[in-house]
Amino acid sequence: MVFNLYPRYSFCNEIPADPGGKGNVSKTTQKIRIYSALEVANICGVVNQTAINWIRNGYLKAFSTPGGQYRVYEDDLSNFLSGHGMRNSAAALHLVDKNSGAKNETALIIDHRYDAGSRLKEWLENTFSNYEVVQARDGFEAGWLFCRFKPGLIFLNADLPGVNVHDMARKFKEDPASGNPYVIALTPDNSGGTVPWADACFPRRLDGDHARNIILSLGQMPVTA
Repeated sequence: MVFNLYPRYSFCNEIPADPGGKGNVSKTTQKIRIYSALEVANICGVVNQTAINWIRNGYLKAFSTPGGQYRVYEDDLSNFLSGHGMRNSAAALHLVDKNSGAKNETALIIDHRYDAGSRLKEWLENTFSNYEVVQARDGFEAGWLFCRFKPGLIFLNADLPGVNVHDMARKFKEDPASGNPYVIALTPDNSGGTVPWADACFPRRLDGDHARNIILSLGQMPVTA
């Protein structure tokens, strides 16, 4: 079964820090909560650009991903909230997970056709400014990236070899820590119709305007100006 990567661990609850199996996995793991700029904005009751300005002006400590997206560690956010007289509690820090409609600012592409996945990745990065895009070529890598990034949007090849994609999509949506991500099926160009396990479908021959409208209809991503 693709997602039962490590029998002692639930799907994404406590996964080893060493997916390569090189013998460096500690006996205990520690989850580190990391927030995107949009999540910080939702917690603080401001717009996304305000949170980005706080980071750029040095008010809020953050780091940049290789894709150029800002991320904030929970303790740095906690210190920021305390230092500026904002509500600082576990409830406040996790408010975005429970009450916000916004999903994680990461998109995951799962497609064994690397070139096609790379073209989709490039299009997403050029079309939607705030999102980091990661790419997997098989079920194992997909499971690891899903647990690592908790993507809000997943593109899944409906014909991914060696994988029950219906079961994979169900596990993505049912994982309690995932926030019920949107799943878009990548289907053959002439397939038409819908896929029962997906929120929407993309033909593999990407139509930029059509694809953009599908994503916007899900209410998932802001468009690059």
